Amino acid sequence: MDIGLYSLDEIDARLAEVDEREAQELIDMMASSQKPIPDDLEWLQNGPRNPILGWGQSWSIFPMAFGLACCAFEMMACVFPRFDQARFGMEALRPTPRQADMLLISGTVTWKMAPIVRRLYDQMAEPKWVVAMGACATSGGTFASSYSVVPGVNRILPVDVYIPGCPPRPEAVLNSFLLLKKKIKGEHL
Repeated sequence: MDIGLYSLDEIDARLAEVDEREAQELIDMMASSQKPIPDDLEWLQNGPRNPILGWGQSWSIFPMAFGLACCAFEMMACVFPRFDQARFGMEALRPTPRQADMLLISGTVTWKMAPIVRRLYDQMAEPKWVVAMGACATSGGTFASSYSVVPGVNRILPVDVYIPGCPPRPEAVLNSFLLLKKKIKGEHL
């Protein structure tokens, strides 16, 4: 039986190739992600950067929101008028990594989703920052012992700011933005 240009056997063979390639990519990522990526503390030891550059970057952060679970609702609440993240210079949530310089990961990251998260991070232009929001993104949360959950996004990406909580309140998210601004300016926390 033929469907369009390909027979069912050819379609099955192509799908099997894709599944094998995807499975191998996932196995490689899990093998290389057994230890957390160490936090970049170089900015603490060195003095402040160019203050004008740091000030400009800290007031023009373009976040790429990546909501994977329940923490995404708290992240969305920060955009609404009650909490108004626009006053921190982060009002425009970007839909694409090529327009963003901060990746806000909110929720549970599974190993199946990890290659996609890593690919989005790699597509962002330098300088770029990562904020891990919620217990699941920071440490795996209640699902940390599961075979399918990444025990902290710092296994696959370098994280700049962690937001604890399950889910964290919008005030905690806004506080993390202030901490990230201080880091970008080169100030000490």
